[in-house]
Amino acid sequence: MKFKIHLMRHFLQKLLPTTVVQTASFSKTQVTFLKKLNKGHPFKMKIESPEFKSIFTEELRCLSSIFLKHKFEVKLAGGAVRDILLGHRPHDLDFATTATPVQMKKMFDEEGIRMINNRGEKHGTITARINDKENYEVTTLRIDKVTDGRHAEVEFVTDWALDAGRRDLTINAMFLDLDGNLVDYFGGYEDLRDRRIKFVGDPAQRIQEDFLRILRYYRFYGRFAHCENSHDLETIKAIQDNAEGLEAISGERIWVELRKILSGRFKVQLVHRIIEDGVAVYLGFPKSPNVKEFEIVTSRSENNDLDLHPITLVASLMNHTTDVENFHKRLKLSAFERDLAMFLIENREDTLDVNPLRRYKKLTLKSKKPPIDAKIYIEELIKYKGQTSLFKEFSEWEPPKFPVKGGVLKENGVPGGRMMSVVIDKLKDKWIDTDCNISPEDLAKMIPAILEESNKKV
Repeated sequence: MKFKIHLMRHFLQKLLPTTVVQTASFSKTQVTFLKKLNKGHPFKMKIESPEFKSIFTEELRCLSSIFLKHKFEVKLAGGAVRDILLGHRPHDLDFATTATPVQMKKMFDEEGIRMINNRGEKHGTITARINDKENYEVTTLRIDKVTDGRHAEVEFVTDWALDAGRRDLTINAMFLDLDGNLVDYFGGYEDLRDRRIKFVGDPAQRIQEDFLRILRYYRFYGRFAHCENSHDLETIKAIQDNAEGLEAISGERIWVELRKILSGRFKVQLVHRIIEDGVAVYLGFPKSPNVKEFEIVTSRSENNDLDLHPITLVASLMNHTTDVENFHKRLKLSAFERDLAMFLIENREDTLDVNPLRRYKKLTLKSKKPPIDAKIYIEELIKYKGQTSLFKEFSEWEPPKFPVKGGVLKENGVPGGRMMSVVIDKLKDKWIDTDCNISPEDLAKMIPAILEESNKKV
């Protein structure tokens, strides 16, 4: 029976139009046809696991009773269902319902339930705060009527199969009601069991509805797949054919997904995949990323059990600081991320230091940044180089405060303006060269000689 259903699904996917994405997701006609092929029976099973039972709080029971009282269906959707099936207790509970936003607002008002954060209402999401303790996002079943690859115009529906048909991946398209009944229209249960990552229906059509789904595919592959390179060939071809669509996606949305990919499993294999699929150039990477350096840095961090910031791994793929500038223009990095990537590239070359720990301390103390911030940058540099023993020693070191203030300089005849910075820098160099062991009084005695030397240069 399962084999027949698989063939039916495959037949339907080939039958669906793949060239034009005007009406998004599965149309009502197509889903009706799917139901007929499946003899009206999606895959169902009863869930009674401890992970499922663990979600039931007083607040969730209250939410459930309200929908039951007003005769609307409500079910868990997306990641929560997936987590429960994998034997994990879900942290975020997202719900789908047959009630429209207007109906939910009326229902919650009648029951005295406060609603917060109305920004998702036009897409069907109402957030209910139960007992002033738990927030629950509940979204009306919907289809994406028209999409432009970034945004969608939605239509509310009451058919669970229609809503499942507009979702991205099969493992994200299952529902679980609060009696423990799993409903799966597109083989998500089997795909999750076998750790297959597949789009719902035609991959090209799903991607064209929102091109960010390309990166979501890579992310979920890294999170759930068993093997590092067992991709569905039809999916990879769809990604390659539609990679250019990522050009229209905002840098902020891309960086959110890319950070998760670089923080997950199979990061080296997935970066190779991203490059080979022609995706990397639309993410802001150079035409020829430094893949060898990326492999070395990643291998060292994994072998030494050192967690690297995602931007550190990005920096390893860059050949020059200009590559970082271009990447920043595309993805709108934070100032911290941009400056850290620049710092790593400028300082990653190996040096012949007899005492590398001393060099790192000097870098910290000479930095124009506050010592606490500078220390974070250098800790990341040490991890980048895989210097495990140095990392422990350096991370335990507390940067001392430079003991000479501006008032001491004025008392010793240093004029204001640029000369103050010149003298401070010279004194700091001497202080650092002695491992910070010069007293404030001895530093002050050096000021006249520094002034004399500086005046000669002028």
